[in-house]
Amino acid sequence: MKNNEIRELSNIELLNKIEEYKEELFNLRFSQATGSLEKPSRIRELRKMVARMKTIIHEREMKKD
Repeated sequence: MKNNEIRELSNIELLNKIEEYKEELFNLRFSQATGSLEKPSRIRELRKMVARMKTIIHEREMKKD
């Protein structure tokens, strides 16, 4: 998902996506701990995506003030 696509989503949709990605991150970390993780780069990818979404939400909050 690109930044332009993220910016088109509403805050509620972003928060839902963040929760979804955090749950997937938890599962990936669990798989990593058990040694059955197939794609370790996915963890980094998800962390960055969550950070992007949180940044966009923060930008929107700052514009309201």
